Amino acid sequence: MTGELVDRIRDALRVVIDPELGHNIVDLGFVYDISVVGDAVHITMTATTPGCPATAFLKEGVTSCAVEVPGVGSVDVEMTFDPPWTPARVEPAVRAALGFAAVN
Repeated sequence: MTGELVDRIRDALRVVIDPELGHNIVDLGFVYDISVVGDAVHITMTATTPGCPATAFLKEGVTSCAVEVPGVGSVDVEMTFDPPWTPARVEPAVRAALGFAAVN
């Protein structure tokens, strides 16, 4: 059940679009971890840089989307920059669309 809920939350987060890169935060590799205990959800995520002006916007979007998923009672979003985000975290099709070279 927990794995299914995590998958539903991850799918819900695909509507959160990074305003700078124009793609969803899941495909961009911003979501590092989703954990569930009971109906409490903890999401660990990042942004492109620590000084990213969209950080608050992204956190708010993640919280709003995740709390709407059936079975979720509360949402805590933690922003981290460890490890730092890199284009290597981006899904290959999105990486190509953004013009990033293939990362081996």
